[in-house]
Amino acid sequence: QVQLGESGGGLVQAGGSLRLSCVPSRRPFGMGWFRQAPGKEREFVAAISWSFGATGYADSVKGRFTIFRDYAKNTMYLQMNDLKPEDTAVYFCARAKDSRVNVEIDRYDAWGQGIQVTVSS
Repeated sequence: QVQLGESGGGLVQAGGSLRLSCVPSRRPFGMGWFRQAPGKEREFVAAISWSFGATGYADSVKGRFTIFRDYAKNTMYLQMNDLKPEDTAVYFCARAKDSRVNVEIDRYDAWGQGIQVTVSS
C-alpha cells in the first residue's frame, strides 16, 4: 500500500509564502493537492502528471500557487505565494489513479495525513 509523507506548512502572515512537500513511497502516475477548511468540504487545489509534468490549478490559487515535482527525488511540492487568510486549511497530498491532471476527488486512491496551513491577517 502506497504511503504519502507530507511536510511543510505552519503559520504565516498574509502575503507570505510556504512550501509543502509530499513523498510517495512508490512512483505515481499523477499527484494532487487538496485542502479542507473547518466546516467545508475537501476541495481541489492543484494536480500534476508525474511523467509529463502537466499541471492544473483551482481558479482560487492560479497565479499564486505552483505545483511541481522533482522526478529524481520522487517528491512533489506546492509552492504557495501571496497567501491569504482564506487559504487557511488542512492540506492533503493524494495519489491519482492515472497520469491525467485530475481535478475530481474520486480520481485519487491514496491520501496523506494532512498538514495544517494557517494564514493570519
